[in-house]
Amino acid sequence: NPNAIAQKAAVAALNGDQSIVEERRAEFEKRRDYMYKALNGITGFRTALPQGAFYIFPDISGVLGKTFNGMVMKDSADVAEYLLRDHYVATVPGDAFGAPENLRLSYAASIASLEEAVNRIRNAFK
Repeated sequence: NPNAIAQKAAVAALNGDQSIVEERRAEFEKRRDYMYKALNGITGFRTALPQGAFYIFPDISGVLGKTFNGMVMKDSADVAEYLLRDHYVATVPGDAFGAPENLRLSYAASIASLEEAVNRIRNAFK
């Protein structure tokens, strides 16, 4: 059971000013829309517009089977490893979600950080 302080804090949060909720929602929508457009602009990537959370799950089948920087991209684990090792972009292989031709990326970061990540991904697959 939550303690009395936590209960009072929860009541205050729920009854207080809710404008921050809309501000955050709008900010995440902006980030989502940026990632959607930017990732769809990368050769070999295509993605649907996410409808919840703060992750995007592009299909990367267009880069699978190709070689970049001496590494053959056999599956999403190879792509995730390559992006992390050579381009310092952290992703989660889609294999972990039963989708071996996808990657999971979070857009819970600033637009500037997302732009940097997308630029690195774009450069990785030129």
